[in-house]
Amino acid sequence: MKSEFEFIENLRTRYSLPKIGDDCAVLPKDSKTDLVMTTDLLVEDIDFKLEWSKPEFIGHKALAVSLSDVAAMGAKPVWSLLSIGIPEAVWKTDFVERFYAGWFALAKKFNVELVGGDVSRTPDKIVIDSIVAGEVKKGKAILRSGAGVGDLIFVTGELGGAAGGLKLLKDGSQYNSDEKIWRKHLFLKQLQPFPQVSDGRYLRENNFATAMIDLSDGLSSDLSHLCRASKVGAKIFADKIPFDKKLKPIAESFDDKIDFALHGGEDYELLFTVNPKKYFQAENEFKKCKFSHIGEITANGEIIELISGEKSQILQPKGFRHF
Repeated sequence: MKSEFEFIENLRTRYSLPKIGDDCAVLPKDSKTDLVMTTDLLVEDIDFKLEWSKPEFIGHKALAVSLSDVAAMGAKPVWSLLSIGIPEAVWKTDFVERFYAGWFALAKKFNVELVGGDVSRTPDKIVIDSIVAGEVKKGKAILRSGAGVGDLIFVTGELGGAAGGLKLLKDGSQYNSDEKIWRKHLFLKQLQPFPQVSDGRYLRENNFATAMIDLSDGLSSDLSHLCRASKVGAKIFADKIPFDKKLKPIAESFDDKIDFALHGGEDYELLFTVNPKKYFQAENEFKKCKFSHIGEITANGEIIELISGEKSQILQPKGFRHF
């Protein structure tokens, strides 16, 4: 069965849709500015579960996933459209008010204005459609397609924490504010992720990144998307991947940690490539920002190698897929 990524690629090719293929569509706004736009669909029991999360967390995450796409373009988020379909039984509760409270709390941190949307009734599940637009200087949006052979591969932050939080939820645990620090951290990485808008803008404003994508599906899948768009390969060094330090209690072995980091998804960090000459000029700045160098771009046609010690294996994309 074809994946959603194969379906989208077939659609893009069949109908000649050149603006499809990045985290956001890039559209001209005026002589100095481009508009970047993204849309995300969140479906109950696929992207979130009511028994796992508070309405405020769901509202937060609905905006965060779209802000992360804008961050991956190096843009400043400015406005949003939000539509939600609600079953009648849920409408009669305080879910909607609490959902919007969570949404607006995050929107306030990034000065995002809600300019419209829609509310409707659904038969039995909640459906959320989040649209966010951002602005970037004309021709300066960072695309997935700009990576070149020899570029160095970096990630922001630490990886695997959201997958660790998901494991706790699947194992029957539920978030509460009195959790141990490590458990609370992992829960919130999954339920209330924070988009790396500041890092994305920093990389764009300093012309550091040649290509960039957000880590929503998982490092293995998202790096594959970037390599496909740039028509390059990559090699990743397992011992350089920055694992979330709070994973230790549930992922003691290296294999467990690397599985969370490579395939877990929903970390909403940024994966980006940098010309080595540019990096060596700004090495100290990268250290201050805690960006981690995890690999490099190769000419090995969309093939990704995972290097662990003296062993090398082909890394298959195993991140999240809807189909």
